[in-house]
Amino acid sequence: MMNHRKILSLLAALTVLAAGAALTPDEQKIVALVDAQAGAFAPDLEAAVRIDSATEDLAGVRRMGEHFGRQLTALGFESRFIALPASTGRAGHLVAERKGTKGRRVLLLGHLDTVYPVGEVRREGDVLHGSGAADMKGGDVVIIAALRALHAAGALEGTQIIVVMTGDEEAAGKPVEVSRRDLFDAAGRSDLVLSFESAIGRTATVARRGSISWELEVQGVTGHSSGMFSAAMGSGAVFELTRILQGFYDLLRPLDGLTISPALVAAGVEAELTRTGGTMSGKTNIIPQRALVRGDLRTVSAAQLAEAQARMQAVAQQGMPRTSATLTFSEGYPAMPPTPGNYALLAQLDQASRDLGFGAITAFDPRGRGAGDIAFVAPPLPGLDGLGLDGQGEHTTHESADLRQAPELVQRAAVLIHRLTR
Repeated sequence: MMNHRKILSLLAALTVLAAGAALTPDEQKIVALVDAQAGAFAPDLEAAVRIDSATEDLAGVRRMGEHFGRQLTALGFESRFIALPASTGRAGHLVAERKGTKGRRVLLLGHLDTVYPVGEVRREGDVLHGSGAADMKGGDVVIIAALRALHAAGALEGTQIIVVMTGDEEAAGKPVEVSRRDLFDAAGRSDLVLSFESAIGRTATVARRGSISWELEVQGVTGHSSGMFSAAMGSGAVFELTRILQGFYDLLRPLDGLTISPALVAAGVEAELTRTGGTMSGKTNIIPQRALVRGDLRTVSAAQLAEAQARMQAVAQQGMPRTSATLTFSEGYPAMPPTPGNYALLAQLDQASRDLGFGAITAFDPRGRGAGDIAFVAPPLPGLDGLGLDGQGEHTTHESADLRQAPELVQRAAVLIHRLTR
């Protein structure tokens, strides 16, 4: 009698055979090539992670772009690193293109930069530790591995595919009209966009929240603390700051999908904030004259962003005695709305996954995703995100990527790109 383990193995084998029957002969060849090259994925990713490419490391970002550019050139792409003006404070982007007329024109999107410098890189079994392992050098390597299999199968011939890997996704250069010009140009020559930010289980992303920064400056009257609340001194900058932040909490928290985070706070007789820190001075017996907050606001749509900004300004303008407040918003990332075109791409990805025997792919809740470069071009393009390598600790110093997912992700991406470009 066959034991339980053998029965499960047989069922798994039958599932694979049934899935294979749903693939065309060309697709079966592509899948076989992905499997044959699977051993290169981990060393390729480790090599990429070891290149230090934090956003502010302009030389490192360029080295990262040139590293991936050489790999794409070997696959028949015209690759170049396009430097950004020094005024943006950012390095630039890798753009690689194959020009053809077959099928739909596909834009593949990744990014070169990381939040933190590389730090320690190590591999523990099927887990690779290092800055950018998941976000998103893992996704970049998925792109290249899928294209490598398609190239080996001869399936890239005649296709129009553009790969854009931005060098400042984690902190976009300003103004975005300049820092995203090359992405906009690539989108103008494309019919759809696939982005390879981290996968979350067997889901894909049809919508992402937008993100902008805001800064609040509160001024009060300074003097001896014994005068607090008097007609001459008023309520002080810190109490006014506290009132405004509580108002933001009360009025914005009910909005579905919205988050707001006051990230950096400084107050005193003198106070200053930078992007990553600040300074302050004063004494406990002196009323602080200045209070500053820098924060983050994430919304699911342009309409929700406009509503949130109006509510915030209304709160800031009310004012306690002898205080004033100025609220400003910085340029940021737009929201990616869930369009019918995005859902049509999801249906194609889902079918490819089922045909491969991996099961269904569902839409991920946009409230669980941050902002991303895809939102600059989708719309107008139909788009899909979350096709890259998953991991843990993204945007921390202990980031890691799960290598076990790689074969499935690469196969699914390769089959989807093949079907879109027929």
